[in-house]
Amino acid sequence: MDFSFSAEDREFQREVRAWLDESWPAAARERRARSALARVSKAEQVRWQQKLAERGWAAPNWPVEHGGAGFTATQNYIFDLEMARAGAPRVLPFGITMVAPVIMKFGTEEQKQRFLPDILHSRVWWCQGYSEPGSGSDLASLRMKAEDKGDHYLVNGVKTWTTLAQHADWIFCLVRTSTEERRQLGISFLLIDMQSPGVTVKPIITLDQPVEGFQEINTVYFEDVEVPKANRLGEAGRGWTCAKYLLEFERGNAYSPALKQSLAGLEALAAAEPSGYAASRTGLAASENAGNAPLIDDEAFVTQLRDLEVQVLAMEFVELRILGALSAGQNVGPESSMLKTRGTELQQAVAELALELCGYYGFPLDQSTPLSEDLGPGFGPTHANGAAQAHFNTRKVSIYAGSNEIQRNIMAKLVLGL
Repeated sequence: MDFSFSAEDREFQREVRAWLDESWPAAARERRARSALARVSKAEQVRWQQKLAERGWAAPNWPVEHGGAGFTATQNYIFDLEMARAGAPRVLPFGITMVAPVIMKFGTEEQKQRFLPDILHSRVWWCQGYSEPGSGSDLASLRMKAEDKGDHYLVNGVKTWTTLAQHADWIFCLVRTSTEERRQLGISFLLIDMQSPGVTVKPIITLDQPVEGFQEINTVYFEDVEVPKANRLGEAGRGWTCAKYLLEFERGNAYSPALKQSLAGLEALAAAEPSGYAASRTGLAASENAGNAPLIDDEAFVTQLRDLEVQVLAMEFVELRILGALSAGQNVGPESSMLKTRGTELQQAVAELALELCGYYGFPLDQSTPLSEDLGPGFGPTHANGAAQAHFNTRKVSIYAGSNEIQRNIMAKLVLGL
């Protein structure tokens, strides 16, 4: 199999690289490269996504008739590769990557005209309402109820682990509209305005919350919320079909571009002049001169780094093989579960190695200690800012979008026939 890009693809890569170098500010690029605490605000994220939309690149997977880029599978992979190289923030998935394809597939023409333009141009912010207290990996056990009231549903229940719900204008939810013997039946897919009376968002404060004012996940309460039936996607009781379709887009990410960039960043930090932090390592303390030599000279560290590089390279070739199948018109199938499982495991491994590189300076940020751009959380190298928080945050990646245990069950069933 030929894994090389064509001349046309290489030209596209040069075009994307040149545009990103011009459009993604160097100051923001440097800030994100230096510190895991360099979060992107909602305003910055929206401005960036709107800039991508102006260029026609906000929605790589969308068909051209809906305003998408119409990228080939190879161009989409190259675009991800260059976005990771530039350190540019990825488009938030909830609107463009997740709910929009479901609207295209199952929505009416009125729903497409109403929602898709605002999603494409980031005029609205979406969040996902799937998980509930006691209903996570076993999503079919959800209990949030939507009562049929004629021209609308009356919704009551709770959604949890809802990422960035505090910023959201709309939420797409799986709700129970009837009770059936088979639990997957009786579930409907609703689009709910977050400004509706009866919707309350409460923050979940997590250990990885790095700076005052930043918070990522929430619990959303629905108390007698009226939702017009015009906001239901697909048939009543057939929302499970929409949910499965959405998960194909949520799981089918390319992981290796960002992982390769992360490993390159770790190698550059390890090769830099030591700032005394190497001597504080706990997990990698091996050499006697660790405090006055670059960490790249430490055999134990280099062994772990190269081992991860080999694993990421293997992941890249798996992605390229799948890319070839997609380019030939084949579906992803169970490979999406394989990508999600292996990709998230490697994400966690890279975050763990980054934390070990920081040693004691990677201790979670004490909120009472002033944050300094130069000195990190009061002391130590700047790159240690948020290393622990990033490590804690990546613990979740093997759980969301269907836990890795569930993904292995899917692969066992579809590939091995078990």
